[in-house]
Amino acid sequence: MTTVEPRAVRRIAAHAAREVDGVAGDVTAEATVDGSSTTVDVRLPLAYPAPIAATVEKVRAHLLDRTTELTGLDTSRVDITVALTRPEQPRRRVR
Repeated sequence: MTTVEPRAVRRIAAHAAREVDGVAGDVTAEATVDGSSTTVDVRLPLAYPAPIAATVEKVRAHLLDRTTELTGLDTSRVDITVALTRPEQPRRRVR
């Protein structure tokens, strides 16, 4: 039997989330492994004005697939907290 550490699941989940369009910035993830299943909590920065609900559902589906595929664990739950990032404003020149 192979043991998968929560640290590995966290890294896989964060990387998988960054693969989805609309995700901007540093994704952070926490994971709990219990036997052959895992739960994942993700803090997801989204680029404004990304469609929040659609992007979150794409990320959730992608995380479920990728964590199961890469770890062999049953991903029983993915909780996502969204943080919006505003586009960078052009700096004004002072004369």
